[in-house]
Amino acid sequence: MAALFENVHQDDQLGFWADSTFQPKQVAEFLEFDTNDISKIAGVAKVSVRYDEKMPKQVKDHLEQIANVCNLVANFFDGDAIKTALWFKTSNPQLGGVTPRDMICVGRYKKLMQFIVDAVERNRAPQAA
Repeated sequence: MAALFENVHQDDQLGFWADSTFQPKQVAEFLEFDTNDISKIAGVAKVSVRYDEKMPKQVKDHLEQIANVCNLVANFFDGDAIKTALWFKTSNPQLGGVTPRDMICVGRYKKLMQFIVDAVERNRAPQAA
């Protein structure tokens, strides 16, 4: 069973909350999401996608969740943004050959989050001698 706080990153390795202010456009750029991707992910019209103070709540909420999961993976890679981005863009046989980025695009965020939380927990478990 995953610990209570395993699904929240401990450090903002990727700088998505620079100066304690969320940077939603930086999240979209990190995973190379375009306006169409963000529209599908957040369930809003393409013309509603924006990254300023008038950003729809759905867009902000989804991008914060994505930023969190990116930072969880970045923690595993000791903050290496290049390795983290590559992990999200590489087909993963444990995810049915789909990239983690594509899982987010098709609405499988919760399954991806559980996969990551389980992997973090396994990597923290004491290794048998």
